[in-house]
Amino acid sequence: MGALTIVAKYMIVAQMEVNGGVDKSDIIGALFSQTEGLLGKDMDLRELQMMGRVGRIEVDIVEKNGKTKAKIYIPSNLDRYETALIAALIESVERVGPYPASVKVLEIRDLREEKRKRIVDRARELVKLIEEEILPDTKEIIDKLKEDVAKAEVVEYGPEKLPAGPDVDKSDSIIIVEGRADVVNLVKHGYRNIIALEGISRGIPQTIIDLSKKKSVTVFIDGDKGGELVLKELMKVAHIDYVARAPPGKEVEQLTAKEIAKAIRNKMTLEEWLAQQKAAGEKTETPPPPPPAQPPAQPQEAMPQFPFDIAKKIEEMLGTLEAEIYDANWTLLKKMPVRELPDFLAATGDSVYAVVMDGITTQRIVDLAAKKGVKLIVTARVGPLTKVPEDMKILTFEQLQKIQ
Repeated sequence: MGALTIVAKYMIVAQMEVNGGVDKSDIIGALFSQTEGLLGKDMDLRELQMMGRVGRIEVDIVEKNGKTKAKIYIPSNLDRYETALIAALIESVERVGPYPASVKVLEIRDLREEKRKRIVDRARELVKLIEEEILPDTKEIIDKLKEDVAKAEVVEYGPEKLPAGPDVDKSDSIIIVEGRADVVNLVKHGYRNIIALEGISRGIPQTIIDLSKKKSVTVFIDGDKGGELVLKELMKVAHIDYVARAPPGKEVEQLTAKEIAKAIRNKMTLEEWLAQQKAAGEKTETPPPPPPAQPPAQPQEAMPQFPFDIAKKIEEMLGTLEAEIYDANWTLLKKMPVRELPDFLAATGDSVYAVVMDGITTQRIVDLAAKKGVKLIVTARVGPLTKVPEDMKILTFEQLQKIQ
């Protein structure tokens, strides 16, 4: 393969089979002519080559038994999405001259990654030359430098001026931690979508509650009872998707890069976390405390009459994370994602009788539902509840399935 005419980021490697004898110029000509105009001027091979975005196309051919096989190399200075589009584009070539042909992309090599590997390998060799001269506190100096840089990147977010990483707004997901030191440690190790509660003595900040409605939320708690208390408070008012936890006895601000990565990699959904906590409580050797109000014990009475097959309804809703709102006549008023339910209950002027939801019923949902006169909540799971109105019935999918 000849020298590249551009400093390429990627190399498209493709194989062509032609049912006849052709030469390199025939193949290159087919690539240009049969792709011209297919994706518009901005993605035209000839135009891209003239602008230096695509390099000189190289072709290695082998002719045997009247057929031609060719390896095609196309260097690209486009981004990865545009490069992939060009790769798919050349697979559309169906003929070379009068002969049928087929093109298959074999790989798209990241030339920068190959270059980085060579740099790292060379650096490793150079380290061996100087490692005897490295000062014993070099690591501490580097760690201190990283921490200073991280502190400079921590911003104040929202009206409460919460400590946060610089990418909280940009990212579709956020990681909630307890304090500023936790934010600094995670930013130092490359996590930039972090925001801190900055203590919960004054309640959960409204900024956190609002963000939880719009983004995927992971709560990263300390490996002690304090971390569990923080999570319980958050569960009452915020939508939580995942829970990550520091190793037992450790705080998030103390974790190494490896420990952080492992904790986040092993995060679990909130439902999995609650199930794990429940199982752990059942295994304890000490006598279990009286059952919590999830929901509180209610007098034996007839199950509510549903105008539809409730078992079938549960089966349809499982996994959807949706909620359905009904009036007293069991007319469906609205269907929405569970995370939008608190806002709907707070704002609606309609009379609501029942809520059926594939999610976790929190104390906040119960309080809002009570204000709207809701008498029945059918739910996948129930979170820790402290108070349920006497005239409200809360039934889980599991309870109803057992009855059925």
